[in-house]
Amino acid sequence: METKNARNECARLGNVGHIAAPIVTATVGRSVWSRVGIVAALWFCVGGCESQRGSAAQVTEPENVVSRAANVASRAVKVAAPLSTRAARPPLPTRFEPPPRIAAIGDVHGDISATRAALRLAGAIGEGSDDWIGGALVVVQTGDQLDRGDDERAILALLEALEVQAAKAGGAVHILNGNHEFMNAAGDFRYVTEGGLAEFNDVPGLDLSDPRIAMVSPPARARAAAFRPGGPYAQKLARRNTVVIVGRTVFVHGGVLPKHVAGGVPDLERFNADTRAWLAGDSERATETLAEIMSNDSVVWTRLYADDSPGVCETLRKTLTLLDVDRMVVGHTVQQDGITSGCSQRVWRIDVGMARHYGGSAQVLIIEGDKVTPRGS
Repeated sequence: METKNARNECARLGNVGHIAAPIVTATVGRSVWSRVGIVAALWFCVGGCESQRGSAAQVTEPENVVSRAANVASRAVKVAAPLSTRAARPPLPTRFEPPPRIAAIGDVHGDISATRAALRLAGAIGEGSDDWIGGALVVVQTGDQLDRGDDERAILALLEALEVQAAKAGGAVHILNGNHEFMNAAGDFRYVTEGGLAEFNDVPGLDLSDPRIAMVSPPARARAAAFRPGGPYAQKLARRNTVVIVGRTVFVHGGVLPKHVAGGVPDLERFNADTRAWLAGDSERATETLAEIMSNDSVVWTRLYADDSPGVCETLRKTLTLLDVDRMVVGHTVQQDGITSGCSQRVWRIDVGMARHYGGSAQVLIIEGDKVTPRGS
């Protein structure tokens, strides 16, 4: 495809919303596209779109589009240096010892009220307070704090504060990155509300003078500067894992497949480290990492476990065996009737559309030893 302006080309292909500033430069045919993530740019410009609500069968992601984007990324000719000082990242484990009780929370998408409701159901906070009361409780939030609502900064701040408080009390909060966290770091803001754009205008330390940020439409510039790899909010995301194992359960946004963990848990450790480095803006293999993240069957994008399609249970069995765990907990695809399970309760689906955008109500999944129980409001 020929174009002088990749943004115009996206518009020609029917893309709406904001795809932000250039970090990766790659050749596509005779054209050169510059984007905060050539994988995301090509994927969304070609027309991939996740469904607003429904089962995996309703998802409108075109087959092989993300794979094509990954192939383009593999030909990237330059990855720009980060725009800010690199922050040191302490090592972060992927596997954690079993606690007495785990509470898993699915997608909250920019709704602080839904987030608080879920945390109360989990026993992490009380009525009228944002302070930790969970003691040794371990909370795992499986990603997608961002997009579709106006309260994103409040959600991130609340979860970060609880992470600190829980650790002091002998508990833990594991905040995972989902596909929407990576989409924002890759510069795709189509699911961002007007309020979501505006609330980043006063973030301290944003560098809006860089010419790459200047290429973004004015309403999205502050958010682009905040979430670009190496930016202040991308640095926050870089302090997290994307997949964790707590006790006998693996938690992930989309799902772990056998090919992701052919070498067992060390493969997850490598992936977590690579994604943290990419978000921090100091990855030595940024192109490969971005391609791996944005693959249509990556751990944050796959919807294989969203229903009980033929072959799913065997794939799940292989994955759980490779990781030496008993079950998997996933978000990503809304379960309209609340938390569901499949494959003899070896996979649990906890995205219940609790955010205001979807109109659902809060639910959490409680794990106490071998006992797994959905809890609803």
